[in-house]
Amino acid sequence: MNISRFKALGEGLLVPVAVVLLWQIACSAGWVNPMVLPSPAAVAARWWSYLAPLEPFDPATESKIAWIFSGELIHDSLASLSRVVMGFVVGAGLALPLGLFMGTSDSIYRYVNPLMQVLRPIPPIAYIPLSILWFGLGNAPAVFLIAIGAFFPVLMNTIAGVRHVDSIYIRAARSLGASRLTIFRRVILPAATPYILSGARIGIGTAFIVVIVAEMIAVNNGLGFRILEAREYFWSDKIIAGMLTIGLIGLAIDLAVSRLNNHLLRWHRGLES
Repeated sequence: MNISRFKALGEGLLVPVAVVLLWQIACSAGWVNPMVLPSPAAVAARWWSYLAPLEPFDPATESKIAWIFSGELIHDSLASLSRVVMGFVVGAGLALPLGLFMGTSDSIYRYVNPLMQVLRPIPPIAYIPLSILWFGLGNAPAVFLIAIGAFFPVLMNTIAGVRHVDSIYIRAARSLGASRLTIFRRVILPAATPYILSGARIGIGTAFIVVIVAEMIAVNNGLGFRILEAREYFWSDKIIAGMLTIGLIGLAIDLAVSRLNNHLLRWHRGLES
């Protein structure tokens, strides 16, 4: 099992390593303008300076842990993650019960679905002017935009999960004398859980995309703000360093959510196998 994991890791790293090598060769040969596309070495140096603590460590005034987490990159990453979590909790917290109601009730679905279908194609970025008018600057408009980005993936997947429950299971439960609440708790909700968790995975990925855009508009910290600041000073290496940081954090979030889904759906995987 370990050998197969190492083999898969090696295969996954093959293309990125090749791209970095070609990138470095092109920069070293002078084929590209370093101001437009800095070399991987320059990006790595900038990333390290972005990560490093701002002040030298003084054991008389602060702990080692506090010093490690005093780097600008750490502050910006934590600020972005906190906004993602807040926005996702708000968006998913509103979408989940609404999706369950729309999925289980045909009347609620008929009344609410047209409005949702009109609002769903509108990208969260289009709400930026309204978010600033309604909430001003700061975390509030960013959380609002992230909540919109997370809302619709969770909502639509929840509705699909509930409405795609095989009717034979519901009829079997009714024939055994189960009440509507019992059918919902023991049949519909477990059957819809894979859809709901898939929507949550998509929603949190969308939330991380939206937070970068929101931070370029409404706040004065975070990874998105730092990339915009680097653009103003034409720090291409810092822009790319921030982009790579976003990619790595996004990959870590996706892997964590995927592992959580696999853990929560052990019974479902077992049935499938």
